[in-house]
Amino acid sequence: MRDANPPYGTIAFDCDSTLSTIEGIDALAAARSGSASAGLAQEIAALTERAMEGQVAVEEVYGQRLALLRPTRADLETLGALYVERRLPHAEHLVAALRFLKKRVAIVSGGLLQPVLVLARHLGIDEREVHAVEAFLDRDGRYVGYDEEAPCTQSGGKLAVARELSRADRGGGVVFVGDGITDLEAAPAVRRFVAFGGVVRRAAVFDAALVSSDAGDLAALLPLLLAPDEIEHLATAGGHEVLLHASRPQHR
Repeated sequence: MRDANPPYGTIAFDCDSTLSTIEGIDALAAARSGSASAGLAQEIAALTERAMEGQVAVEEVYGQRLALLRPTRADLETLGALYVERRLPHAEHLVAALRFLKKRVAIVSGGLLQPVLVLARHLGIDEREVHAVEAFLDRDGRYVGYDEEAPCTQSGGKLAVARELSRADRGGGVVFVGDGITDLEAAPAVRRFVAFGGVVRRAAVFDAALVSSDAGDLAALLPLLLAPDEIEHLATAGGHEVLLHASRPQHR
């Protein structure tokens, strides 16, 4: 694995357990009430964890989890609100600073597109920079399937998206921030991979990564994503005091 210091032109984030503290499908299953739903939630969470730890390929469990859950339009709306409610501290401040510096900010996620877009809008990330998996619904809002061609439903899918981002970048390359094995797969296509453990610290990902953060506040990523002169520019420009204050080590 390689690592190159900033500056970068593109900053890509995973969504689940990175921008937000939840694993979307797991949280949605857990939100359903009743004893049967409790068992379903445990089954889905176990499948998710096996994929995130690299014990099984993501394509082996992706469709299986959705077939078990069958999320409705109302479920997707609920999940979008949960993503926003459970976002990590200073998420919107970090995105605002990156956009102020003219960075391309993207979300690359195996999560469902509709709720991930809700979080993206809240954080100020362009919808065109969201790479996730669309759930297909009928006229009545019932689940009928998902986009099986979406890259992030497959092993190596995030690598493919990262390569596309890298080819399009003209500002210093891509840095990718994520918590799972599927995120780590993107590392060969980017200039820096940051293993994120602020929600769940996955040993296999941290062991492989050259750069990591286990702080539960996204402000702590600032010195990993920006060059010193870029951070100084934020300080002199004004308007980013909250983020800069929170990024200092004594406040983590």
